[in-house]
Amino acid sequence: MKRRSIITVLVAAGAVLAAGVLFSATADAATTLGASAAQSGRYFGAAIAAGRLSDGTYTGILNREFNAVTPENEMKWDATEPSQGSFSYGNGDRILNQGISMGAKVRGHALLWHAQQPGWAQSLAGSALRNAAINHVTQVATHYKGKIYAWDVVNEAFADGGGGGRRDSNLQRTGNDWIEAAFKAARAADPAAKLCYNDYNTDGVNAKSTGVLNMVKDFKARGVPIDCVGFQSHLGTTIPGDYQANLQRFADAGVDVQITELDVAQGNNQAGIYATVTKACMAVSRCTGITVWGIRDSDSWRTGENPLLFDNSGNKKAAYTSVLNALNAGGSTTPTTPATTPTTTPTTPSTGGGCSASTSLNSWNGGYVATVRVAAGSAAVNGWTVTMALPSGSAITGAWSATNSGTSGTVSFRNVSYNGSIAAGGYTEFGFQGTGAGPTATPTCSAG
Repeated sequence: MKRRSIITVLVAAGAVLAAGVLFSATADAATTLGASAAQSGRYFGAAIAAGRLSDGTYTGILNREFNAVTPENEMKWDATEPSQGSFSYGNGDRILNQGISMGAKVRGHALLWHAQQPGWAQSLAGSALRNAAINHVTQVATHYKGKIYAWDVVNEAFADGGGGGRRDSNLQRTGNDWIEAAFKAARAADPAAKLCYNDYNTDGVNAKSTGVLNMVKDFKARGVPIDCVGFQSHLGTTIPGDYQANLQRFADAGVDVQITELDVAQGNNQAGIYATVTKACMAVSRCTGITVWGIRDSDSWRTGENPLLFDNSGNKKAAYTSVLNALNAGGSTTPTTPATTPTTTPTTPSTGGGCSASTSLNSWNGGYVATVRVAAGSAAVNGWTVTMALPSGSAITGAWSATNSGTSGTVSFRNVSYNGSIAAGGYTEFGFQGTGAGPTATPTCSAG
């Protein structure tokens, strides 16, 4: 979670079923959280910290159970731009690479927030702060372009209390349009990412959640890009009776909904509340996934409340079983995808010269991002080249983790210094963005 106290807060397995089908409780039950969620086209993720990735118990649970990750603090403003114009992505990249190694979705958290700003930003105001904030959004989203499933573009901008209005902050004092300016900048920097607004104490129908809903409706009416709303769901020993209805009214407004920071204080009803949240998400077709804020109780920011699915030693708790059962019971798989949301098209792997290549394609009107997985066969690979044909009118505008020869027609990609060596049975990934239609032809791979 955040480096603040609670205020009023009381990957990739399984098949996506065809749209319009309800997942049957009699289907074969998956045995991990991520695989169970994937059966209905959803994810079940965890917020993780780079500093814990050397903990074998921690990473063992992470790799086994989850098909999405969110950085706890590593992509926030103070971490990524500690001095103005000087960016630091080391720990954020560690989280990203962990997600890639798992085949998991990566949620970016968070581009702009009134807290955890670097000191230099806290000293700014007015147009100087506005320009710095928008530059920050642009630079960070560009660095991770094509690699982030969804960004929490703006975090916790609404006030607690009965008014349903904005929180007073240095960002709010730059002008009431600062949130939409941030969303527009994020869309321009990374057209493939889903763009979310994220907040707490919005779990039920109340003045604060209604204020957020009104903003969403306004953005949708005026064409401001917004794809999703995150509900943190830091819950105590009760849950609002209208939790599912609240998710549904946001879905009805034309955005996906995501449970982004779920944890529940341990008590007699912890397992029941976890099950209720999971069932609510499964019942709302546009609820695309759930993230718990940490893995073991000892990893939680809520010291002493033991709010997570695994105890301090990494053992599954009763709440884990209740969530797994709710995921396996199934739910709606008929999300209505916004027109601006990319669709993903995989290609069949092609083998050649000791390595194989396969492409996942996120497309939108006028552009695309392609992610290419390069896998070694039974022998290790030391250097690789991937070649693919682009459709007529398609042009590459940028690539990462590979160097490309050509930008249109038949294009070759060569490994860079850090990803040329692939162990037997292992893989690496690179990506590129382009205009026009994305590649559909099967790529070829040669080793050496």
